[in-house]
Amino acid sequence: MGGLALSFGAPLVLFGLLALPAIWWLLKLTPPRPQMETFPPLRILERVLKREETPSKSPWWLTLLRLLLAALIIFALAAPTLNPREGQLTGTGPLALLVDNGWASGGDFDLRRTAAEGLIREAGEAGRPVSLAFTAEGQSDDATPVEANAALERLAAAAPRPIPTDRAAAAERIATALAGNRVGSLAFVADGLDAEGTDAASRSLAALAPSQAIVYAPDVGGLVGLTGADNSTEALVVQAVRPGAAAEPRSFAVRAIDAQEREIGRTSLDFAAGSASAEARFAIPVELRNDIARLEVEGAETAGAVRLVDDSFRRRRVALVSGESSDLAQPLLSPLYYITRALEPFADLVRPQSANLSESIPALIARRPSVIVLADIGILPDNAREALQGFVEGGGYLLRFAGPRLAAAPGDDTLVPVRLRTGERQLGGAMSWSEPQKIAPMPDGEPFAGIAVPEDVTVTRQILAEPAADLSERTWASLADGTPLVTAETVGAGTIVLFHVTAEATWSNLPISGAFVEMLRRIVTLSRAGAGPSEDRTAADSLPPYRVLDGQGRLTSPGADVQPLQPVADGDQPVTRENPPGLYGSEEGYLAHNLLPADAELQPLPALDLGVPVEARGYGGENAVDLAPWLFAAALVLFALDALALLWLNGAATRIGSSFSRGRAGALPAILAIAAIGLVVTVPDAHAQEPAPTPSAEQVADDDVDVERAIRATETTHLAYVLTGDEATDEISRQGLSGLSQFITAKTALEPGEPMGVDIATDELAFFPIIYWPIDAGAPMPSETAIGRMDAYMKQGGTVLFDVADDPISGLSGGNVSAGQRRLREILADLDVPPLDPVPTDHVLTKAFYMLDDFPGRHTGSQLWVESLVRDGEGGARPARGGDGVSSIMITSNDFASAWAVDSQGLFLFPTDSADPAQREYAYRAGVNIVMYVLTGNYKADQVHVPALLERLGQ
Repeated sequence: MGGLALSFGAPLVLFGLLALPAIWWLLKLTPPRPQMETFPPLRILERVLKREETPSKSPWWLTLLRLLLAALIIFALAAPTLNPREGQLTGTGPLALLVDNGWASGGDFDLRRTAAEGLIREAGEAGRPVSLAFTAEGQSDDATPVEANAALERLAAAAPRPIPTDRAAAAERIATALAGNRVGSLAFVADGLDAEGTDAASRSLAALAPSQAIVYAPDVGGLVGLTGADNSTEALVVQAVRPGAAAEPRSFAVRAIDAQEREIGRTSLDFAAGSASAEARFAIPVELRNDIARLEVEGAETAGAVRLVDDSFRRRRVALVSGESSDLAQPLLSPLYYITRALEPFADLVRPQSANLSESIPALIARRPSVIVLADIGILPDNAREALQGFVEGGGYLLRFAGPRLAAAPGDDTLVPVRLRTGERQLGGAMSWSEPQKIAPMPDGEPFAGIAVPEDVTVTRQILAEPAADLSERTWASLADGTPLVTAETVGAGTIVLFHVTAEATWSNLPISGAFVEMLRRIVTLSRAGAGPSEDRTAADSLPPYRVLDGQGRLTSPGADVQPLQPVADGDQPVTRENPPGLYGSEEGYLAHNLLPADAELQPLPALDLGVPVEARGYGGENAVDLAPWLFAAALVLFALDALALLWLNGAATRIGSSFSRGRAGALPAILAIAAIGLVVTVPDAHAQEPAPTPSAEQVADDDVDVERAIRATETTHLAYVLTGDEATDEISRQGLSGLSQFITAKTALEPGEPMGVDIATDELAFFPIIYWPIDAGAPMPSETAIGRMDAYMKQGGTVLFDVADDPISGLSGGNVSAGQRRLREILADLDVPPLDPVPTDHVLTKAFYMLDDFPGRHTGSQLWVESLVRDGEGGARPARGGDGVSSIMITSNDFASAWAVDSQGLFLFPTDSADPAQREYAYRAGVNIVMYVLTGNYKADQVHVPALLERLGQ
């Protein structure tokens, strides 16, 4: 057993060795010498030309070389095999052959076929029938004993399957076919892995009482399976397992392939010593990761080493847009704070570069997000609305959240799923008869089905939907009283979803619950690129096969036996012969059905109890060595040596050397010429780039003006006013703000600079904390671009003070209004403004610097309108009530600028309605309070509450 064995497939060919003496005699044989005749001119030629001599015999070493060449060819034709496998079968009776052809056999199925073929041929030579069964075939696999030739035909037609083995069923088919017949030999050609049903198969085979049992098991150290892929924020992480906990470390290469079979990335999968699991990380950009169609272990050639991915694998890009200007000041009150925390783990978030919605929304759509989130956006510019409409109709998801701005928006908004009532509904509090409402259980069949909402989650404010016949069909979630909480509508290929509460915790504590995270995750998961079966997949849908994996892990067209896949919502669908791993759906959308679940484990095949001692063997190709290819290769080397020897004996090497020596002098100039041409062609390319154009004097001058203006606007605080185009109106605004700046300098620590006029269509507005805008009906209507820039300025924290210097403003609605108020409404119609109220007595504006009850200007008949504050159940118990930020808009018609206006001598330019000088004094104080409120926010609300705060702290 310890020595080497040698056998020949065609031993009769070795008789050719007897011809070696004849070959030697032929090599030694030379033709007879010619008869010599003397011819005088030949004597002269003999002196001029060197005579070529023909040897009468070959050198001994050349003869030996040729004899060895002939011997190698004869040995190779005899088909020698080192360590040939001897007869494997013993006894008589049928041969029961069980062959694994599951997914683990895909990489080396030819070795299994070779081993099984040897057994069948040996059984055929002995006249023994063969009962053959495959473990990855269905009931159509007939194990009835047949002759060896028929079994060989079945074996040749067999192929590995990309599914797990069912050894118990295959063994049962053999036991049924051989019922009543004693089995002579039992052979199991295994894939080396343990599987469910192996013990049952062993018992069925042992019941056949075989006289001989043979088990072939390969080395499974190179087998690996991919169990999962996590497309996290930092990288793509791939999980893998291998059989058992092998002691030695091992590395594999994992490739990421796109739909066009192009390699996107490659990384190493390293198993530590004694570890059965490992992870591979792809640190590639998200844009490339989203193009991945499958992950595979290089060279594995099994379905288990391939991980298919579908649209659910790809990280969604979510664009976030907020209508609130205090995101950075107080993040916990920001509409986007909880949305960001909820979506960051499984989505890539993008924010607009500009607060101008007419610019930022088309720019965000150009980045191809899956979902766009609008948090409390009421009024949208026309071009932004059209861009969002096209985005939704093209398959995108628009997710909107309610808020004061949306509550104040007109009811004809087409980008909401249901028609909304103006204003909001308040639940609970001192001013309400109702109690905060809980959220009703999520209905079955809806996207939020199965999400459990905690009992302590309640809603205190919401936007109500107008009653409609299809309201219930568009409701995804509702409150306990039946009013909608989340509504949705399909528009084209996309969907609009609306939360009837805010995205932060002022209207409901839902955003601080885990249910909110799961609801957002469901919505983002539903967002897919394009329509298709995967768009609205539910547990009741079935998906037709699109592409399936074969036994070597390659995507192919599905066969006739592949059935549609019935997805399950509570786990992975098992892989079967009818549903092999692959892609189910269509080209527009599909579901990836993978072989190995996340908790899969691979274990080596254990020792089997087959009723008799088991002969454990490896495959024949692992020990036997076919020597014929090696002998032919050695003969080819000797043939090449023989050819070189002939060239050397005939002086060819000398002639080649002489020719090279003679041609070298002529080749050198050619080489130098080619090098010179290369330099001539290459050098001009180094100077082909033209220098960058020098900026013109006009451009430099413009840049200098912009820089100077920016420096002047930011080196000190300036009050700004809108240039209306009317010189008289603009001059009054300048003089009014100049007078107010002088008063502020005299009465406070603030020393503002001279007021600056701004063109809202072109100038940078972010330099100024407040902009005074006098409304003149005779001035031209601002362009859409100018309105969009002003809206962005307000969203970024700026405040605009609108002053309509005509009739007093008693309300912001109604039809009987002046020309100036009508122009104001036209401007506000394009601005996303929240609900407005007259300044209440407990507002911070009344206590920002002076204690005020009114805000007069040149006139006294108008109130000052600001953003509405959240209703306070404590009412007058609090001395000051401030918002969480500064009101982005103020409206009056008291003509502040005329009351503040002074000339160069400091004299007032316009009289007030009252002859009492106190009115102008209070007008200046109102201006100081407005500026201090804009600059300091609601700090005064905290200052007046200091006693109450200290009392709560126990000091």
